[in-house]
Formats: sequence, structure tokens, C-alpha cells
Amino acid sequence: MQIELVHGAAIAPYVNALADLRIRVFREFPYLYDGDPQYERRYLSTYADSAESLFVLAIDGDRVIGVSTGLPLADETEAFQRPFVEQGHVADSVFYFGESVLLPTYRGRGLGVRFFEAREGYARRLGRFRWCAFCAVERPGDHPLRPAGYQPLHAFWARRGYHPQPGLRTEFSWKDVDHTEETAKPMSFWLKELAP
Repeated sequence: MQIELVHGAAIAPYVNALADLRIRVFREFPYLYDGDPQYERRYLSTYADSAESLFVLAIDGDRVIGVSTGLPLADETEAFQRPFVEQGHVADSVFYFGESVLLPTYRGRGLGVRFFEAREGYARRLGRFRWCAFCAVERPGDHPLRPAGYQPLHAFWARRGYHPQPGLRTEFSWKDVDHTEETAKPMSFWLKELAP
């Protein structure tokens, strides 16, 4: 297994594999995303259009088994920038983590830590970001599709130095696996201040 870092338009050969990964992994709780390949290609185009985007690819043989993404918040869509601007953050000071998706059989091997380290290291090398940030969906504890024994990633994120920001919230809509229409989901942002 190897880790590769890919930037900007160089992600093009991987777009279909990444779209498939996102659809497959985000079907799981808590996202429960009933994915759409067309939407995925549009979503990934934001990263392909950013010269400073980052894809941390985990590859086993010739197969992409995981990916973690990031880009300057200023290169993200207005919908992602708005909550930060409304809370007084300067978009140019934030490096935004899009997602980390990893096939279930590869979890528990330290790849999640490597994904965070690679993105933070890249943000530091760019040299102009004060914060790293990501957002996570919020689901009620009694959600009917919550698996028995499910453990949220909050403790893992906290160990990496990230903290939820109560005033920094938004909503995004998608179709859940058990619904016929899109519904809005509450999302909370987690931030870490990068050491100078």
C-alpha cells in the first residue's frame, strides 16, 4: 500500500474512482448518502479547478482504497465559505478539509492519522494558513439507522487537536438511503489552529 499526493488538475485520472469511493463510504452512518455520480463529478471539479488542492490517495496495488482531500477555503464554493465569513473568519486564512473516505477493510491501520498529517503538513508548507477546518454531519443519538455499537469520530478528531465551534454551523442537503427526497442536514465545523 502506498500514499500519493496529487494536486489540482492532476486528479483527473482518479475522478471516477474517487466518486465511487465517496458514494460507497458515505452510504454508511452517519452520512447515509444515496450518491449520484453526476453530482460527484461536479463536486470534485471544485478541487480539480484549484491549483492548490490536495488529494491524499491511499493505493493498494492499482486500486484507490481511500482518499483525503483539502483546498484553500477561498477556492471552495460560496456555500462552504459563508459560515466562516459570517463568523468573522477570513477565508484566505483557512485550509479546508473536504473529506476522508476509506474502505472498511483498511480501517484501523493508521491511515486516518496519516490523512490528517498529510493535509496539515501541506497547509503548513503553503505558509499562509492560520486554521485547518472540516465539517461533519450531526445525527441524533436515537437515529433509526444508527448501527449498534457505533462510535462517532469526535474523540479521534480531538486527539488530532480539532475542536467543534458552536457558532460555526451550516446545513447541506442530500438524499438519505431511506428517503425519496433530499433533506437538509445540520453540519458543524471543527477547527485547529496551526502552530506558526
